Amino acid sequence: MPPHGFTVGQSVEFVPGRFDGAAPRGTYTVLRQLPNDSSDREYRVRSIHDGHERVVRESQIRGSVAPGI
Repeated sequence: MPPHGFTVGQSVEFVPGRFDGAAPRGTYTVLRQLPNDSSDREYRVRSIHDGHERVVRESQIRGSVAPGI
């Protein structure tokens, strides 16, 4: 089983797919790594724009670079 690729507290960019409905694209903070048996790891994340929390798969997020770096 592969390890999680993102850590708690890390900023990530959520890139919704065409089947993700109206989930807003943007920067989120990883709140928790979720256990699962799939190779596509899951995370609980919170939007830095509106505070909304959601569960996302690792294939839906990318590492985010802080502005000004």
